[in-house]
Amino acid sequence: QLQVVESGGGLVQPGGSLRLSCAASGFSLEYYGIGWFRQAPGKEREGVSSISSRGGRTKYADSVKGRITISSDRAKNTVSLQMNSLQPEDTGVYYCGVRPWVLPDAPDLSDEYDYWGQGTQVTVSS
Repeated sequence: QLQVVESGGGLVQPGGSLRLSCAASGFSLEYYGIGWFRQAPGKEREGVSSISSRGGRTKYADSVKGRITISSDRAKNTVSLQMNSLQPEDTGVYYCGVRPWVLPDAPDLSDEYDYWGQGTQVTVSS
């Protein structure tokens, strides 16, 4: 059974850091594109970052450029999201989505993704 599970969320003060992880089971991420998305209360889901597992290339939403880094670890079959300088507006449920992908460029954050995790809550508050 194909499954992705997010972890690493929590409560952090403004300016703090968190590292989220998306772990895949039942399949290899090597032939997939992976995207991180977030949804704040009362708002639509928005794309944060994506990566091509094969090519390693990445994309970022303008709102997180310079603060967030996406990376993949083939050996662990995971994709991580390192988030620094977090602000209250980064609060939300963070989801990992995956889709079959063999191109070196990262998939667009507006693309359709086929498999989703249950999400992990990130709260930035003092």
